[in-house]
Parts: sequence; C-alpha cells; structure tokens
Amino acid sequence: MNYEFRKTVNPREWSAPEIAPSVLSADFGYLMRDVKEIEAQCSFLHLDVMDGHFVPNMSIGIPVIKSVRKHTDMILDTHLMIDNPDDYIQAFADAGSDYITFHVECSDNPHKTIELIKNAGKKAGMSIHPDTPIEVVKPYLKDLDLFLIMSVRPGFGGQKFMPEALDRIKYVRQQLDAIGSNAILSVDGGIINDNASAIFKAGAGLFVAGSTVFCADDKAKAVEELKKCALL
Repeated sequence: MNYEFRKTVNPREWSAPEIAPSVLSADFGYLMRDVKEIEAQCSFLHLDVMDGHFVPNMSIGIPVIKSVRKHTDMILDTHLMIDNPDDYIQAFADAGSDYITFHVECSDNPHKTIELIKNAGKKAGMSIHPDTPIEVVKPYLKDLDLFLIMSVRPGFGGQKFMPEALDRIKYVRQQLDAIGSNAILSVDGGIINDNASAIFKAGAGLFVAGSTVFCADDKAKAVEELKKCALL
C-alpha cells in the first residue's frame, strides 16, 4: 500500500478540490464495489463514525474501517462523531485510519486529543458542530492537519447545505493562512454541483460528498462533475 503518499499530502498544491466520498451514503451490501468505482478519481475516503450519543444516529466502527483498509490504498479520513474520543484514538489508528478527526465539543482537552492522535502516528483533525461559535477553534488550528466544517447538522446524510457555513469556511481559511498552516480545510454536508463553486471560492479544499457520489448511477462521473463545477 502507498503509505508514503498518504503521509505527504499538501493541499496548497491542489488546483481543484479533492473529493472525499462519504461511505455513509454507500450501499453497505456492496461497500467495496462502490469504493472501487471511485478509487481512481479520489485520494480520500471519508468514514463517519457515530455513537448515538453525540449525534442521534449510529453508523460504522472499527471492524468496518479495518476491513476497508485491507482493500484500498485511499487515504482513510475517519470522522469521529462520538463522545469520549480519547478512549478510542489508538483503536481507530490501529484499524488503519490516516486522518482522525474529533469534534471540539466532545473533548475536555482538545490539545490532549490532538496529541494522542499524533502520538498514534496519524494526522490530527478537528470538526465543529454548526451551532458552536466558530471562534472557539482558533487556539487549536496551529496544531491541526485538517479542519472539518460541518455544513449540515451531523448525524444523517442527504441534508441540504447550510449557506451560513460559507462564512465559517472563510473565517477558518483566513485563520489558517494567517498562521501559514498547510492544514486541509474540509467541508461536510449537502455539497452538490450547484454550490461547489461557492464552497471552493470560500477556501475549502476537501469536499466530503456522500449522496452526490454514492447515490449516482455513475459514481466516477459524479466525482468529476463535482470537481468541474467547483472551478466555475
């Protein structure tokens, strides 16, 4: 597996957004079939982990991530929508995650959680709920490899993009640029062809897209169309 590639991602070299299809919208009966359909078009695969506590839904966990890791070289972008993330960092690292993203609302000490992820040899990401003031993340940005803005309320796929997320994207983009950070700025929720350009212009570089990709008849074409629309 191409582990070196997964260690050397530099979003400042991207001329177009990268797409991270979210397996939450995939057909789990044919999960790897669906993943293989977009593998050539995407470097990232987004894995939503929900515990039924922080968000009102449950999804995949460690065994699924471990199984996916065996069958793809894609960068596994694991998004922990769970309480007490510190207790599970090492397990998700051992399962094969490349990026581990936790929610600022779920950590008593975000600096410690970031350190745990990095000590496990993984890239550290942080996400934020749409109802949380965006300014609370400022002290942590310098230590992150990825920051994920939720543009829907986390828990379910297929929701509509919240327009107010554009100002949040712009804020984080400005903060990252001000400190010279190479962290990936990612957005998750309701991304479609019609809003891709506005999201890209606001400063996001990684689009987490579930329904737009995995619910399409031609998933590879859906990825390419989303990238094209982002550049309009």
